[in-house]
Amino acid sequence: MARRSYGKLLAFVCARTRDVAAAEDALAAAFEAALRDWPAHGVPANPEAWLLTTARRQAIDAARRRRTHDNALPDLLLFGDVSTEDYDADAARRAIPDDRLLLMFACAHPAIERNARAPLMLQTILGFDAAAIGSAFLVAPSTMGQRLVRAKAKIKQADIPFRLPGHDDLPERLDSVLEAIYATFTEGWSDPAGTEARGRNLTDEGIWLGHLVATLLPDAPEALGLLALMLHAQARRGARRDAQGGYVPLAAQDPTLWDTALIDDAEALLLRASRLGAIGRYQLEAAIQSAHVIRRRIGHADWPAIARLYDALLALTGSKVVAINRAVAIAETRGAAEGLAALDAIDAAGPDARLADYQPYWAARAGLLARCGDTAAADAAYLRAIGLEADPAVRRFLQQRRGAADDGRRRSA
Repeated sequence: MARRSYGKLLAFVCARTRDVAAAEDALAAAFEAALRDWPAHGVPANPEAWLLTTARRQAIDAARRRRTHDNALPDLLLFGDVSTEDYDADAARRAIPDDRLLLMFACAHPAIERNARAPLMLQTILGFDAAAIGSAFLVAPSTMGQRLVRAKAKIKQADIPFRLPGHDDLPERLDSVLEAIYATFTEGWSDPAGTEARGRNLTDEGIWLGHLVATLLPDAPEALGLLALMLHAQARRGARRDAQGGYVPLAAQDPTLWDTALIDDAEALLLRASRLGAIGRYQLEAAIQSAHVIRRRIGHADWPAIARLYDALLALTGSKVVAINRAVAIAETRGAAEGLAALDAIDAAGPDARLADYQPYWAARAGLLARCGDTAAADAAYLRAIGLEADPAVRRFLQQRRGAADDGRRRSA
């Protein structure tokens, strides 16, 4: 409740003050008051209404303390229709509008630095701190913190409106909104066992936001594509671990454990998006997932289609992560040697320090080297991948793969 309420309430307050930092302070004070009051007096019938009433009161008090400033009166007037009385039954019955999507589009305004837009959404909607966001975007926490402070100040200084943008402004802003939604989903997806409190329910949150955007913008193909992509992934969630908690890669998953209803919903969304005549990243990624899950019908993934889709996705994004996945698909269609050559070409295209610490790169390299018979190099790559992996289940899986490759080397010796 706390995470979803935080984003919803912060968006409501921000939409009226356009001061993200002040709204965060007021809401933080409200949650602090709840921690003092609720254990003693019980949780109110409508916790969100209680928190909103308290946050509004905190915001008004803060504005009154700033009365010497020119902007104090507008702050007070924005809350002029709000009672400062204690929480009551009327407050409990009031519905609180959900302004999260409006806040996300405000965070995506062109006046805000592009590299701060998605991080700002993650902080305001989900309450992530600068360290967590910096980790997700491979940026130092101090640098990310400075970006977020500047972005919040810009919303107030530029008086950025909290509304859906016009048709001409929508594409640029929508890209940032979808990026933040997908980052939300993948943050939860990276913790399949649900052991990290911060990541709990984030996949559901990402899907909820994806549904919201797709409902409000039904003719935006990439919004439909992103929702299809997330539903395809979520459909396989229950198959990612075996009964003992062991990691199960996609190719080894039991298709009967996949959620057929979610897959059907994803396929319908992807079909709708394809008819809108504008192919984008999320549609291509969803199509790749579709080519994998066709295994439930024909018994195997459509690897030629997957390879072609990765070709298109790489041409569109230039992403080295996509290039790694493309190399794996090439290995499935044209042999391990060609897949390894495609992987080597990533390094040849230009050095990237991030690859040195990117576990999927080393895991893919280890598997292809083992298939090509270079067991010594494969062993070294497996060790690198194992050292970089934080998930114990995936680490055990890689250790098993390393052991199997070593057994194969001994038998052939």
